[in-house]
Amino acid sequence: MVVIVDSGATKADWIALDAKGEQLFMTQTLGLSPEVLSKEVIEERMANNFELAKNSKKVKRLYFYGAGCGTARMRKFLRNIFKNFFPNAKVEVKEDTYAAIYSTTKIGHQGIVCILGTGSNCSYYDGHQLIQKVTSLGYILMDDGSGNFFGRKLIRDYFYHKMPQDLGLMFDKEYNLDADVIKEHLYKKPNPNTYLATFARFIVEHKEHPYCKGVIDKGFQQFVNNHIMQFELATKVPVHFVGSIAYYLRDELKAVVERNDLICGVIRQRPIEGLVDFHKETI
Repeated sequence: MVVIVDSGATKADWIALDAKGEQLFMTQTLGLSPEVLSKEVIEERMANNFELAKNSKKVKRLYFYGAGCGTARMRKFLRNIFKNFFPNAKVEVKEDTYAAIYSTTKIGHQGIVCILGTGSNCSYYDGHQLIQKVTSLGYILMDDGSGNFFGRKLIRDYFYHKMPQDLGLMFDKEYNLDADVIKEHLYKKPNPNTYLATFARFIVEHKEHPYCKGVIDKGFQQFVNNHIMQFELATKVPVHFVGSIAYYLRDELKAVVERNDLICGVIRQRPIEGLVDFHKETI
């Protein structure tokens, strides 16, 4: 059994294939980001999944692509956890950027591949190797144009009284904006980045409001300026996007991309389908 995993900060998609590449099962867990979760939490999230627990000894190869796996230390941390949970499996752990690349770009083809989900990043793929110019410092300092970026912006504008009154009233009805509750989630509970990203749903649902339009436009332009434009071939190769923010705000994203003379490529909500096609070729 071969298992392929695409894990963001919020959730992880798991697909198991047999020796012929036929799907055995598909399941989902909460995200398994090693930067914000302990060994015990990651183990618990897998153990509580019926399909994973039942088939743990049947897995022969595990391909894991995850948020927070950009450093060797984090990859080793996860690899050790997986080897214990899947005792008969050969384990390969890569950062989620590779999932986005394999899902949108054919081997041998050049492109810029971006993730715009709970978090964000951007890489250049020369057809064989991944090249990054920006080292991510996480959701507090970076993640331009992401779900947690927009969530943080909405909360700040609400408390600084910069959000229009009509929108502020709706925002207050949809979320618990008690300051103590927000601080509890941000400074004491796990996954503060995921918590911030839950507020991004509001900006998607109200994207036609002039305020939201401006926030979305500025957020995506900031991502283009700080990430995409750092690559010399930015205007010469397709720019692909993966992630829920990119997908649900694809019209707004396309407008910013085209305004900057960039070539808009594939926009995909989840890379798991493309990952399966990629790995089927190697089974």
